[in-house]
Amino acid sequence: MRVTRVLSTALLALGLVAGPAAGLAAADSSPSPSASADGSAPTQAGTSFRTATEIEQGQRATASGSTGDYLYWSFPADAGQRPTVKATVKLPQTHSAQTWQIDVYDGLRRRQSCQYGAATRTAAQDAPSVELACVLRTVRAWSEPWANDPLPGTYYIRLTVLNLGDSDLGLPVGAEVRVDSKDIGGAAAVDGSLAKPLVPGIAVKSVAEEGEDGAKSAVLSSIEPDDGWSSGWWSDRWVWTAIGGVLAALAGIGGYALTRGSGRPSRVPPGA
Repeated sequence: MRVTRVLSTALLALGLVAGPAAGLAAADSSPSPSASADGSAPTQAGTSFRTATEIEQGQRATASGSTGDYLYWSFPADAGQRPTVKATVKLPQTHSAQTWQIDVYDGLRRRQSCQYGAATRTAAQDAPSVELACVLRTVRAWSEPWANDPLPGTYYIRLTVLNLGDSDLGLPVGAEVRVDSKDIGGAAAVDGSLAKPLVPGIAVKSVAEEGEDGAKSAVLSSIEPDDGWSSGWWSDRWVWTAIGGVLAALAGIGGYALTRGSGRPSRVPPGA
């Protein structure tokens, strides 16, 4: 009877603690937001890091250019996210074989390798389009200075053609990019966080703040996640740690209840 009561208490406590974890898991699996319905999605791209067009995750951006141009976009990525960058290049009706590539750089302009995906592809002669994809490694909240791990902040997308014949130089092309992220959660949590995200101009006062002379200080990037920068202070690892602590405590109580016996004195044989 006592063992049954202990097991019932354990199951009840596990349900109470696991409830928030299930809610967090459901929230993590929700789809990314779609492109803005008010038509405010960017329709042009920058030509350098400093002029990169800012886009939100889940937003589809388009741009027109010419073969041989470098096209740049930027987006924010926070700790625990694993961004996926997809690009589609619409080619002219007549062209030779072309090789296109997307590169992704972090806020320090360090090129980030793709975990998987076809970041470089060759379009056959007269092919209507070519599709590219790059799945980055999970963004970490903190890393060693010498490491090349992805960190929270601004990320840059560069789209360009690698090999191009003289006859194709300057032909009009259309580009479409989109960034989505999967929230990895506590599996990617680390014990540490950056003081500030790697956003260009973050050391300068915000564009909304004014200096002593009344002049506004500009920043190079003003975009950030919808919920702000988390800097890795919370993850579902806290929930599972709490579950482990509760289960360990209940296991100790159950073991004590099973091993201490009934509490009655043993019978003494007559004549002893």
